[in-house]
Amino acid sequence: MSPQPPGLRPFSAKPTAIDGLYLIEMKEVRDERGVVREFYRESTFIEAGLPSLGPWLQMNATESKRGVIRGLHGENMCKLVAIVAGEAFGAYVDARPDSPSCGAVVTTRLVKGMQVLVPPGVCNGYQSVSRGPTQYLYSFDREWTPEMSGTAVHPLDPALAIEWPIPVNPGDATQISIKDRGLPFLADVLRDAQS
Repeated sequence: MSPQPPGLRPFSAKPTAIDGLYLIEMKEVRDERGVVREFYRESTFIEAGLPSLGPWLQMNATESKRGVIRGLHGENMCKLVAIVAGEAFGAYVDARPDSPSCGAVVTTRLVKGMQVLVPPGVCNGYQSVSRGPTQYLYSFDREWTPEMSGTAVHPLDPALAIEWPIPVNPGDATQISIKDRGLPFLADVLRDAQS
């Protein structure tokens, strides 16, 4: 096996406590000009035992000020998410009633060069923690529609015990949207799914 060239960080994918949720380090090449990161390569994902994700049908980019929380949203689509500027704190909740990891919560620091593969039904959210704006890129394997099935969970649900790094004022619409403040707690989501 030949040694790795200097400045090369290989692709890696680590499973988490949530079934199907992976923390990914993108293949990265650095030199005196800067950095090239491989956002998605089908063959690399398949070799790592991850699902084939292409073709992507929709991509969104959000820009959020420091302290803003977005989520927790778990639509019926696979998402590959990454930070392209700034830094964030990511939070993921398994709200799938039939999942072996139902109710599990995973949190992680999100920096450039890192991705999270979020399976359908797992709620995805983040808080911008950088001094300047954070830009967050979402790639979806389905196009979002208002009637799309899925679930969403209140990001401040005390039962989740998510320790958001920047204190959150639940009444501040510049920090958390009215829509997200109105989301149900996980216990209510799972109870409704049983009925």
